[in-house]
Amino acid sequence: MTVMLERPKIIDVPHGSAGFQELCRALLSLDVPDGYRAEIIGGNIVMSPWSRGGCMRVMRSIRAQLDPHAPQGHFVDHAPSLFTFPGQGRAYGPDVYGVASHVFDEGEDEFQFDGEALSLVVELTSPSTRNADWDDKLPVYGCAGVPVYLLVDMQEKHTTVFWEPSRDGYTKRRTAPFGDKLPIPKPYDCVLDTTDFVRP
Repeated sequence: MTVMLERPKIIDVPHGSAGFQELCRALLSLDVPDGYRAEIIGGNIVMSPWSRGGCMRVMRSIRAQLDPHAPQGHFVDHAPSLFTFPGQGRAYGPDVYGVASHVFDEGEDEFQFDGEALSLVVELTSPSTRNADWDDKLPVYGCAGVPVYLLVDMQEKHTTVFWEPSRDGYTKRRTAPFGDKLPIPKPYDCVLDTTDFVRP
């Protein structure tokens, strides 16, 4: 019987295997239960539930609205995928992402992909992952050069877009409450309608 966790669980990695590649190998050898994802956050392997229920409506809305505006050669999806940031010792499985399609063609037998191929990352917070989305992932995505980071705060009911990445993180941000329209900067250059983010 598999015990399903409601909160993230930190997986202990054997002493002496703290290097990023060792963490990746340990992560890929895990038997992750269906409905869960394993990520490398802050030097630890963390297993947490994928977004559920009402979050799926939000993810579908984001994908449908942003995919037509993806840069040439990119697409927007919410299928489980792990993107690595070796320079920062992180590997994340974003809720929604925009990525260059060639990444999947080149790694047909891979389970992890190059984070540098991302043009967009979207994270939806949950009570158990909110701190990681704001405190760990925000600076990493910015320093790694991901052009747009969309953070949907499901607890505070607002959406924040970050752009213009730099070595110190993102230099610009804009926030809108659920129900409002939020301009998304280049390379997507469109307006996201967050009306569907409000629970009926």
